[in-house]
Amino acid sequence: MPLPEDQREISMSDAHNEHEAFIKTPKQLILVVLAAFIVPVVIILLLVTYVGNEPKVGAGGNDSAEAVAARIMPVAKLEVKDPSGPRVYKTGEQVYKELCGACHVAGAAGAPKYGAAGDWGPRLGKGFDGLLKSILGGKGAMPARAGSSPDDYSDYELGRAVVYMANSAGGKLNEPAAPAPAAHAEAAPAAAPAPAKK
Repeated sequence: MPLPEDQREISMSDAHNEHEAFIKTPKQLILVVLAAFIVPVVIILLLVTYVGNEPKVGAGGNDSAEAVAARIMPVAKLEVKDPSGPRVYKTGEQVYKELCGACHVAGAAGAPKYGAAGDWGPRLGKGFDGLLKSILGGKGAMPARAGSSPDDYSDYELGRAVVYMANSAGGKLNEPAAPAPAAHAEAAPAAAPAPAKK
């Protein structure tokens, strides 16, 4: 059913009011345009000020001697050994930490855990020679010499590591005897030839 004429005019005026523009005068237009530029600029300036005033905590923020030394510290160190000099043997604990601990701390691949008497009990029956033979020849997942070379760890040092680990689990193994120092033959310097006489 169509609406009467007077109601149709009211509904048209309501629709016209709903879609009327927010900006009615040129002065309002100028104010809106200026606000559209000024408000973002002010917000950016406030953010820059806030970020720029924070204390520096990154590299270069702390210029103490210790901080600078820590930043420029080398990643690795090179240790040069004199092959003709006397060999300094490592303790069983040092060899364990450097070579054996990766597997024996967690018991990886069936390795007896350090300090676990239950893991070491059956192995202690072999005695020192049997345990040393196992480490030198390899056993299970452990390669021969625990993956080291004789230049890195001598048999004596590996034996000390065996004693250290076995005794941590209740073994009563004695420390192996230290090897005799090797005699280094030093070549005598050749005599320089005498100058010819004139």
